[in-house]
Amino acid sequence: MEYIEWAPRFDRIRSEFGFPFEREVAAADLLDSLLPPTAPVDPLRVLRPLLEGRTVVVVGLAPRSGPAPLWQLPSSPRSPALIAADGATATCLDAGLVPTIVVTDLDGPVPAEIAANRRGSVVVLHAHGDNRPALEEWVGQFPGPVVGSWAGPPRPRLLNVGGFTDGDRSAYLAEHLGAERILLWGFDFERTAATDPAAHQVKLEKLKWAELLLGELAHDGRSPIFRWRPDGSLVPYPPVKYDESTRYTTF
Repeated sequence: MEYIEWAPRFDRIRSEFGFPFEREVAAADLLDSLLPPTAPVDPLRVLRPLLEGRTVVVVGLAPRSGPAPLWQLPSSPRSPALIAADGATATCLDAGLVPTIVVTDLDGPVPAEIAANRRGSVVVLHAHGDNRPALEEWVGQFPGPVVGSWAGPPRPRLLNVGGFTDGDRSAYLAEHLGAERILLWGFDFERTAATDPAAHQVKLEKLKWAELLLGELAHDGRSPIFRWRPDGSLVPYPPVKYDESTRYTTF
């Protein structure tokens, strides 16, 4: 999704959660300063060959979902690309699966993400207003290829093709880069791992947004999106039409 299409959608999110945009800018500036000199000026140019024309499996961290059973997919000249959304990286590695890409805002098991990066995963590091301490702690520890992303207009070294949480942001990335189809494994919008009550409620509210945004991507995007169920079935993700009446002025 192009940024001009995504911006009004993020307006709705900022309106609900009260995210100050100046904090997003500060986090983006910090990430840009921490990225290694080898980080590409045009991240999408680096990522496109990894996903374009391929089945892309986006792995989430729904309770008890386990690793994606890639052996269930029919054989193809090009193997599926695997995107691990943050905490799902550890699940993939435990099953012997090295993600093609890891998408993370660094609030999960970062050592597992560093291990995946060392084994060849390209890591998309996302800056937002609340994760500046994590950026300072972890960005310099990634030994392999990394690119940056943030919530505002794309700029050199920082991409934004839509998405809010690590999971739906992964799907938006796959769609933007021309995935043949997108399979969502380990996505649950109603249950999360146990945490303190306040954080748990915020997490559920974010998951509701993720569910809605994936529906809008299914409606507007070019890549068909499916939920991959544990029984092996692929169910088309229900499309949701974007409602212009919810637009706010942000930038």
